[in-house]
Amino acid sequence: MAARNLRRNRVRTVLAVLGVCIGVLAVATLGIFGNVLALGADDAIGDVGTQIVLSPNADAGIESISDADVAEIRRAVGEPAVVPLYTDGALVSGPTEQTFTTVYGVEEPALAFEAEEGRLPERHRQGAIVGAGVAEDLGVDVGDTVEIEGAQIRIVAVLAETQTFSPVAPDDAVFLPESAFVADGYDQVLVVSESGGEAREAAESIRESVNAREDRVDIFELAALVDEIDEFFDLLGTFLLGLGGISLVVAGVSILNVMLMSTVERRQEIGVMRAVGVRRRDVLRVLLAEAGLIGAAGAVLGTVLTALIVVAFLFATPAETAVVLDPTNGYYLLLALGFGVGVGIVSGAYPAWKAANERPVEALRD
Repeated sequence: MAARNLRRNRVRTVLAVLGVCIGVLAVATLGIFGNVLALGADDAIGDVGTQIVLSPNADAGIESISDADVAEIRRAVGEPAVVPLYTDGALVSGPTEQTFTTVYGVEEPALAFEAEEGRLPERHRQGAIVGAGVAEDLGVDVGDTVEIEGAQIRIVAVLAETQTFSPVAPDDAVFLPESAFVADGYDQVLVVSESGGEAREAAESIRESVNAREDRVDIFELAALVDEIDEFFDLLGTFLLGLGGISLVVAGVSILNVMLMSTVERRQEIGVMRAVGVRRRDVLRVLLAEAGLIGAAGAVLGTVLTALIVVAFLFATPAETAVVLDPTNGYYLLLALGFGVGVGIVSGAYPAWKAANERPVEALRD
């Protein structure tokens, strides 16, 4: 009966269905778009949240991190790897090219970095480890020689290109043994954890131990940066869903208008139904079914269109396949589908209630 009633005025019904379709399409596509941006950012950031960078607190007059501080840091953090670094800048020359870059002194490079070519020694005693960017700029490879401050040094490994942000920036750096530096203490200490949660615990332990009496080291938590980025994308996703929700509200008003006009036009028909014994709840169910059908038809059509847009996006950007097909995107499809059906039922509730509760005599009088 509900389907038959909707077919009486097909143009009005189709327009209402299109309104819901557009609203569902907006909610689903904007929701998925925001989620894809967040997932893409997480993928680009990678494991950056697992690192902590410690540096001397210059405000307290501390110019370097001592061996005693490093030992205390190791005791405080426990399992995470602790990699102290000397830091300087130098002109590095290859066979034909040269570049000014950061030079680090490190004893255990394998704790924090990975090699693309060659092998990282457990104890760095001789040779140079070159970042991927420097190796490309200078046109050098494992076994070649680079000149640093007048000294000829053989390359023992080239680091794998990193996809994450880090203040250490290994891609654009050269790593030498600690013996190449003459300094009273370290310039930085890199703490590498297995997870963001472990990194937060390590940072808190350093505050309670190394910085217990005075702030000897500045703590730069990359996990905190990741949290801020996640909060931004959560806010962006909520904002985009809000924009899509506005479209569904407009669609709800359209359904409300259709149902009100339908009940006014069929007032006598409803009065006859009530007069011959049709119960109020049956009238209410028929009218709610009409509104629900409009919402369901629009929601299904909007969901199908969203799926087609996602497929088109996959063909346009095949490199983002993993992000676009992430299971969490399905949540927004289900949310939009349920929201569309819900809007239809809610919008039709008042007209249905009004029609079901009207006295038959008054309806037939007109």
